[in-house]
Amino acid sequence: MTGPRRRVLELLLGAGEPVKAYDLIARFGTDGQAAKPPTVYRALEFLERQGMVHRIASISAYVACTGGGPAHAAAFLICDCCGATQEVHPARGDSFALAAEAAGYVIERTTIEGHGRCPACRVAA
Repeated sequence: MTGPRRRVLELLLGAGEPVKAYDLIARFGTDGQAAKPPTVYRALEFLERQGMVHRIASISAYVACTGGGPAHAAAFLICDCCGATQEVHPARGDSFALAAEAAGYVIERTTIEGHGRCPACRVAA
């Protein structure tokens, strides 16, 4: 793995939460210097193709994968109140893949996003 790809993955693993690409660009340099945007975007694209990173489209952010390998269905619960995000492993992701297979498709990546309120925000409301 190249240095820039490794650095982007380290930043995402260290964050423990979804991070926007421009925040990664700002944090990229170990000497406080930002990276060039194409460097980070190319690294993110590669890491996503390898199943090491997921893009959460609804919040325009990236998160390190918590497991499952490149072909697993990634599902995220996103709190619209506090922004907490949690990856879950839905059993229904398998049925989606089976339905695609029956239609002649081969799915390479699936990302499901569910928005609502986390337990803490539900109690506070």
